[in-house]
Amino acid sequence: MESQLSNAGDATQAPHKSPTRVMIKAFITGFLILAMLIPTFFIMHLVEEREQRQKDVVLEVSNKWAKAQTFSGPYIAIPYNEQAISDDNKLAYVKKTIVLLPEDLQVNGVLYPEERKRSIYTVLLYKTALVATGNFTITVPPGIDVANLQLNEAKLCVGVNDFKGIEEKVSVVFNNQRYNLSPGIPTQMIDEAGLSCSVPLTADLFAKPVQFSMNLKIRGSSQLSFAPLSGNSTFQLSSKWRSPSFDGTSLPTERKVSDSGFTAKWTFNKANLPFTTFLKDVKFDKQALSFGVSMLQPADQYAKTMRSVKYAILFIGLTFALFFIVESFQNRPVHPVQYILVGMALVIFYTLLLSLSELIMFDNAYYISASATILLITLYAKGHFGSWKTASIFAFVLTMLYSFTFVLIQLEDTALLVGSIGLFTVLALVMYASRGINWYNPSFSKSSMPT
Repeated sequence: MESQLSNAGDATQAPHKSPTRVMIKAFITGFLILAMLIPTFFIMHLVEEREQRQKDVVLEVSNKWAKAQTFSGPYIAIPYNEQAISDDNKLAYVKKTIVLLPEDLQVNGVLYPEERKRSIYTVLLYKTALVATGNFTITVPPGIDVANLQLNEAKLCVGVNDFKGIEEKVSVVFNNQRYNLSPGIPTQMIDEAGLSCSVPLTADLFAKPVQFSMNLKIRGSSQLSFAPLSGNSTFQLSSKWRSPSFDGTSLPTERKVSDSGFTAKWTFNKANLPFTTFLKDVKFDKQALSFGVSMLQPADQYAKTMRSVKYAILFIGLTFALFFIVESFQNRPVHPVQYILVGMALVIFYTLLLSLSELIMFDNAYYISASATILLITLYAKGHFGSWKTASIFAFVLTMLYSFTFVLIQLEDTALLVGSIGLFTVLALVMYASRGINWYNPSFSKSSMPT
């Protein structure tokens, strides 16, 4: 009888003690979720550090191979004498330069990508073969006396960023005569560095189309750009690279990207360019008009790893919530130290993903890291709750979480929409699963978890 009264008294007191214990455990669990987010910030810093290391390696290799190239030209630089008044009010002549641009220009090129390994990193390099043809219409700009033009000092110029990338001797056929180009340009009105050669200009060439053609084989890294320095111009580029990024101030008027590579075409005319075919007393900003293509790394493991780390609160929060709900149903308390161990397993997943993705494809690295983490937590849940049915719930939930995050990582434009819908669905499932818990006395729930 006394025993029955004692049991009845305990049952009567339980509802008064259980809410306090549940609230304390809920606050501790919430605090541990926030605390376990601290290591994720160190993981983010580690990802940024490894990504910067990759950039340093790419820069080192690019400097030895050749940097990103920008091709401009050809154009003709003609010095002339301009009258001026000196400080002592005497008539003097100042030597200046005008630049004549082609009337028409066609550039056709083929880009040959190369991937070089440096340690565990891959560096994207390329070689390209360019063919430029067109014609100049030699005219005298307004305000310049033809007698002041020093036609015998005229030079045909081509702009190239990095001389190390020039693979063969560069020559140009100008007015049916072949000339070899040498490093150095007479003016920096357009380019700071480039090649040039002397070309004879005579008065009988004025107002006549003067044909030219040239071949150029250069190498560079990551990006190839052009400057549309002509009255009317067409640029065509093709390559076997399957992941191009068309950048600069102009997109291709025609392009095709497939598994076999890409082709692109840009066209310009006098109506949509902010200059004429001659330049005088200006500092031409070719970067403001340049365009081209960049070779994208098809699998940027650092960007994907960083995106996955940003979902760490989802993994930690839902996993801890699942432990909390299960222990409430089964009345098998999980110690805070055990929560920390599970949280560390979830965090170490990202270091595994980062290190493996530097050696193998990101998708394979994600599969291996996720599988190892799911297996570890599942076995740990089995050891604590003593039931394979309960452990299988953890395995299923974690598998769904990692699969959901993997889908989000692959998405670009719709990642926010899919993520929001997914989180709403997860919240709805958690609310549904916890509906049977009597939070004032978890020992007396409407339903029970498998044991």
